[in-house]
Amino acid sequence: MVTFQLERTAPLSLDEAWRRLTEWHRHGDVVPLTRVTVLTPPPTRVGTVFVARSGLGPFAFADRMEVTSWYPPAEDEPGLCRLEKRGRVVLGWAEIEVRPGPGGRTRVIWREELRVRLLPALCDPLLRTASRRVFGRAVNRLLRRP
Repeated sequence: MVTFQLERTAPLSLDEAWRRLTEWHRHGDVVPLTRVTVLTPPPTRVGTVFVARSGLGPFAFADRMEVTSWYPPAEDEPGLCRLEKRGRVVLGWAEIEVRPGPGGRTRVIWREELRVRLLPALCDPLLRTASRRVFGRAVNRLLRRP
């Protein structure tokens, strides 16, 4: 199991940063070899379920996630979303938080606990490094794309 946290500051309003980070299908546009399918009707709320399918052919796996907390930002109040990962391969949780940052910008905090079934703890340092890199790039791209 690995845990990590990413922090970014973006020249966006809280609402816009929130929208860019929580439109789930957009994640498939920025994570290589990944397609995201939302299984529940909009709008996103507690109970929304989506699946990120990553990989190629027989080496692909599904990362099933459910929204368990949904507090969009309001005025200058922070927003927080928590996802529980409930796939056959990937387990854990992720939290996406947006809060007022310096100079009218938005501070984004992404926290994650990630477990991959059958992956020995010996691989945790590599998993942590790879996860931080992949999710860090994804967050950067999501925040940059309208």
